[in-house]
Amino acid sequence: MSQPEQKRDYPVSDIRHFLEPGPVVLVSSRWEHQTDIMTMGWHMVMEFSPSLVGCIIAPGNHSHDLIRNSGECVINIPEASLVDTVVGIGNCSGSDADKFSQFNLTPGQSVKVRAPLIDECYASFECRLYDDAMVDLYSLFIFEVVKAHVAPSADHQQSLHYQGMGQFMLSGKSIDRKDLFTSGKLN
Repeated sequence: MSQPEQKRDYPVSDIRHFLEPGPVVLVSSRWEHQTDIMTMGWHMVMEFSPSLVGCIIAPGNHSHDLIRNSGECVINIPEASLVDTVVGIGNCSGSDADKFSQFNLTPGQSVKVRAPLIDECYASFECRLYDDAMVDLYSLFIFEVVKAHVAPSADHQQSLHYQGMGQFMLSGKSIDRKDLFTSGKLN
């Protein structure tokens, strides 16, 4: 075992470089005649059954009002090759642009919600608002995934993980330790 490295002071405002959660996603939404896509990195799986996902969607995002009013969205996972599209979507407002047209993305048909899927993404999760108790205070929407669409190639795709300051990390090699997990009670 190697010796531990000496740690240095680090700006707390930059810790997201190490703690940023799961893959960057594209959230599509629709309310009345408006459709939008937003780039989002702040989300978390909260429960398995029902399948709950918490998402931070700030009021300054055009999607916030669309999702707040409709109570639904689609969380889409883009492959790593879409990194420039992901950044571009995050750098413009849906109140000023039709992001599907501007970024040459195909709106797919959802089954259980009105918001469109993004066909170019390898996974799309149709969501309904499950709990809005923390939206006003923390901009935290808790969604229930009501339908999941996943491409056969999904397990072989690389996802993007934002590290802040314009840097992304790609998902990497998987390590299988299923045999170390036991069924039954968890601590």
